[in-house]
Amino acid sequence: MDKRDLEQLLSDVADGSIMPADALTRIQTAPTADLGFAQLDLSRGVRQGAGEVVYGAGKTAEQIAAIIEALRDAGQERILVTRLDSEKAARTSELLDNGIDLGYVPDAQLALVGGKPSPTGNGRIVVACAGTSDLPVAEEAALTAEFYGNEVDRLYDVGVAGLHRLLAHAEELARAQVVIAIAGMEGALASVIGGLVSCPVIAVPTSVGYGANFGGVAALLAMLNSCASGVSVVNIDNGFGAAYQASLINHLSAGTPRAR
Repeated sequence: MDKRDLEQLLSDVADGSIMPADALTRIQTAPTADLGFAQLDLSRGVRQGAGEVVYGAGKTAEQIAAIIEALRDAGQERILVTRLDSEKAARTSELLDNGIDLGYVPDAQLALVGGKPSPTGNGRIVVACAGTSDLPVAEEAALTAEFYGNEVDRLYDVGVAGLHRLLAHAEELARAQVVIAIAGMEGALASVIGGLVSCPVIAVPTSVGYGANFGGVAALLAMLNSCASGVSVVNIDNGFGAAYQASLINHLSAGTPRAR
């Protein structure tokens, strides 16, 4: 269902030719766009509040460009592309129709087609990472959170090897609605932050570390075994997943109960 179809459907509801409940069913079951190599979910924004995200790894620049253009044609003005390397981003930009800015951010290896919206969250999301080597994952999380309409405070290089660096940001931590704690090595940062704040903490283990880190598995297990209450954990290097979850929390409305 593209923008024109949706406008016609709303017009039909307004003139009484279609009942609202039938219109809602049509919207929620809108067909996919078949590109041959991809089946685009055109109704995800209606069902979940956010449109489909493009995972760039494993896709060609030609495929990514075609997906972006198809989503734009269907009315999705803002599109997030993750795990997109610089070479593939350059080629994708060349392939896109004139007027579509990829909005590529090399430090985070993602693209923000359509830019960022004004913040609409209830509070602020703090993205804290242990070391400079964790910055690619941290920036993926921070930019994803901003893409979904959140104000973000970045606390970088605040790992437990120098605890005073983290404690110097007590004010930012105290006012956070959600904290995303990103760390490799032994992954202790999430537990420390979990013991300092009253909000949810989403821990992201990274693959940064020496041999016994096992590509992030040591940090993952440490975070899963955190003794601090309120700490949840996403997959290794998954800054996007942490930010998406944090955004859902930051946009919750206590005064609007879900239908039963």
